Amino acid sequence: MHPLPLASAGIAGIGIDLIQIDRIEAALARRGDRFARKVLGPEEWVKYEQRRARDSGRGLRFLATRFAAKEAFSKAVGLGMRMPMVWHRVQTLNAKSGQPIIALHPELQAWYAPRFGAVHVSITDEINMAAAYVIVETLRASH
Repeated sequence: MHPLPLASAGIAGIGIDLIQIDRIEAALARRGDRFARKVLGPEEWVKYEQRRARDSGRGLRFLATRFAAKEAFSKAVGLGMRMPMVWHRVQTLNAKSGQPIIALHPELQAWYAPRFGAVHVSITDEINMAAAYVIVETLRASH
C-alpha cells in the first residue's frame, strides 16, 4: 500500500458547514421572506418558492442547504461574509444531471476568476441537519 499524499497541489481551499434546520426555521419565523430573499439568489428564489408551495418542509430544507453552501464557499475562498462575498452572489443550482453546481454573480466572479479555478460543491440534509462541502481548485497553468 502506498500512503496518500496529505495535500494536493490542485486544492486552493476547502469549506464545510453544518447547520440545524430549526435555526433556519427560527430565522424565517422572525424575519419572514426578508431572510430568504437576503440569502437566496434569483434562480434559487424561484426554486425555493416552487418547493415551498408543494411542501413547506421541502422549502425549508432547500433554504438550509443553500445557506450551508454559501457558508462553506465563503470559508473555502477565505473571505467569510465580507465584500465581495454577499449571500445572494453565490447560488447553488443544478446541472442537467442533478449535480449541484456553484454559480457566481458577476461582481463576485470578477474577484474569484483571477484567484481560483473550478469549484465543487456537495449538499445534503437529514431530519434536522443540513450540510455543505466545497472544494476550490487552484488556477490551472496556461500552456
